[in-house]
Formats: sequence, C-alpha cells, structure tokens
Amino acid sequence: MFTDATSAQVTRIADALLASGRSIAVAESLTCGQLTHALGSGHDTHVWLRGGATVYQTDVKQDVLGVSPGPVVTAKCAEELAAGAARVFGADVAIATTGVGGPGPEEGEPQGTVFIGWCLDGTTGSERHDFAGSPVEVLDQATDAALAAVARLVDRPNRPSGD
Repeated sequence: MFTDATSAQVTRIADALLASGRSIAVAESLTCGQLTHALGSGHDTHVWLRGGATVYQTDVKQDVLGVSPGPVVTAKCAEELAAGAARVFGADVAIATTGVGGPGPEEGEPQGTVFIGWCLDGTTGSERHDFAGSPVEVLDQATDAALAAVARLVDRPNRPSGD
C-alpha cells in the first residue's frame, strides 16, 4: 500500500526510536489518519508508537489537545497539536499536521498550505509547505513531509529543527 520510499522512511524511524528508547504520538487534522497508518506499518510499533488522534473539529482540538482559540491553519496550531499529542499519549516525540487539503482555500490560505508541527521532549517547532495537486495529492505530500520531519527529529534528537 505504501511506496518503497515511505516504507524505508518508516523503517528508519522505527529503528531510530527503538535505538533511543523513545516513543512517538501523532495528531492529525489534515491527513485523516494517514500518518498514523504509515507509522503503524513499521516494525515493533507496540514498543514505540503510543497512539494517534485525528481531530478535525476546532472544539475537539481545543478540548482534547489544548489548542488555543483562533485560526487552525497556522504554525502555532501545528505546534500546539504536537504538544497536546505528546501530553495526551505520554510520548517523547510527537508530530502533527494541519492545513488546507482542498478543494479551495480556508482561513485565507490556499489549497495545499500545510503546517507540520513537532514536539521533542517538550520543545516545539514547525514548518510550512505549499503543495500543489488534488486534495488526495496534497494529503499524500503532507504525509511524506511529516515522515521526513519525524526522521530528522529522531536522527538528531537534540536538534529539533527543520534544517
């Protein structure tokens, strides 16, 4: 179901999390469980994957994951989603997605605007992407970008940046 590149990325993430003894959680507003599904295809998930939450409604984002009131297609929201997932699931690392899959714009942002947030040992960060394509293509690209962000985080656990 996943491409060879995605499977290789997930294996790399699983290996790094196992080697470091860390765990991961996911909060998805844009990718509708796709990111958790990809990570769940890895090996030994019972050791390192704490869980995932798909949260579309703004009140659920606020009530369950502690997102502040306001726009949700933002870097701030992505970071708060990740911090909330880390807290709720008791994970060392968390990754989150929010954005506009389409069709059409939302909150003044065009289709394809994606924010990926992360939390690593309590430190948060995020990155913005502007993807082209259909809603399905945007979600696929967002999932791949989030996996790449996780790989960077777990490969360099003391340096949570998108560099």
